[in-house]
Amino acid sequence: MLSEELLVLIKKIQEIKAESQTVEVKSAHNGCPKRLYDTLSSFSNQDGGGIIVFGLDEKQGFEAVGVYDLQDLQKSVTEQCNQMEPAVRGVFTFAEYEDKNICALEVPSVELVERPCYYKGAGKVKGSYIRVGDADLPMTDYEIYSYESYKKHVHDDEREVERIDLSYMDREILDKYIVEKKQAKPKFSKLNEEQIYEMLNIKRDERFTLAAVMNFALYPQGVFPQLGITAVVVPGYSIGELGNSGERFVDNKRIEGTISEMLEEAMVFCKRNMKIKTIIDSKTGKRNDRTEYPINAVREAILNALIHRDYSIHTEGTPIQINFFTDRLEIHSPGGLYGRMTVEQLGKARPDLRNPTLATMAESLNQAENRYSGIPTIRMEMKEYGLPEPEFKNGRNEFVVTLYNKEIEQKKICLTLEDKIVEFCKEPKSRKEIAEFLEIKTTTYAYSKYILPLLEEGRLGMTITDIPASRNQKYYKI
Repeated sequence: MLSEELLVLIKKIQEIKAESQTVEVKSAHNGCPKRLYDTLSSFSNQDGGGIIVFGLDEKQGFEAVGVYDLQDLQKSVTEQCNQMEPAVRGVFTFAEYEDKNICALEVPSVELVERPCYYKGAGKVKGSYIRVGDADLPMTDYEIYSYESYKKHVHDDEREVERIDLSYMDREILDKYIVEKKQAKPKFSKLNEEQIYEMLNIKRDERFTLAAVMNFALYPQGVFPQLGITAVVVPGYSIGELGNSGERFVDNKRIEGTISEMLEEAMVFCKRNMKIKTIIDSKTGKRNDRTEYPINAVREAILNALIHRDYSIHTEGTPIQINFFTDRLEIHSPGGLYGRMTVEQLGKARPDLRNPTLATMAESLNQAENRYSGIPTIRMEMKEYGLPEPEFKNGRNEFVVTLYNKEIEQKKICLTLEDKIVEFCKEPKSRKEIAEFLEIKTTTYAYSKYILPLLEEGRLGMTITDIPASRNQKYYKI
């Protein structure tokens, strides 16, 4: 960063009066901040890193107060950087602003195989942080495990399952799968059954693998009760809205079985709950019935969730979710994107496979191509239908695919009151301004009824995080 760029950043911070996903502000007017470890960790653990700006006072509306001593600050901050594992190698930049010295530390992201970066004094479990909005939050056990499993090439679809022997398996489907593999790989015929099981990752150390259970067991949910799908149809735009008769769900189903059975049953559920549009060809007079969403796109999204979801012990209590709303269809898959993959790279770069055995089995059992064509297919099918671009969202603990129907424009008109508040706070707003926007006389009621819930949901952030009750407090959209 050049000094000129730092000056531009300072003005931007003072303009919006808020920190961000990549910017943290510290006063450092009376000395070096004692604990930078949380921010050093969170910035190091996110792609793109982040910048810590010293010399602005958040409590005074991000006014420039200057740092106490540029040389000593740099030395003290570097000492804290060296307490991280791996050590943080940041870059300092200095600038004079309003006759005061301002300092910035650019914290680079660490390589994926070195994450999580953590404070050695607290240890990996308590010293690892992740950036969410303008806050540094402790990493969950699952987030730490995700990095460790990628680093050590752990594939949970190949983990051994107790309690299951051959009597629990569907021998007809299992034997058919093995015959197909023998035909494709003639040398397999020279191996005995147990050797074939090992080579195909059906067994590990004489125990069936999770992949084998999810594909060949007579009832996989007898061992893994939550490794299924919950599917609902909501009479509105968000969970909790009620229908005309007070119903919470128009349709509600729990889907179980093997991956093939769940895929088939999920598609039946989706087809049953999709609107059908009849189109008459003006030239031929032929009738063409078209589903609300392209069938192939829905199938690919569900199949991707079944194959690529996280199957570790940290998420085995969480089912896949299929949620129909008035304007969209959401497929929630437990576990974020795996490895180096980002949302921007989906369908363009070759991904790291979280569950390679499941992906291989799906080629034979579910006619899945396993050629990274799922995301491009979803995009292409939605485009051919004249529907909006599908949305892919990578959360802390889940990956969500959203398909919008033609009523997306109606959604923009029918925003909930909470949505309107969030949109109103694109520029930071005070409690009084929000209360006036809502035409509510008391700011206390506006805060407790609307602002506080949105803060807890992470949809709004505070410009003065250290003093939540500050009379200068403002709230902004995250």
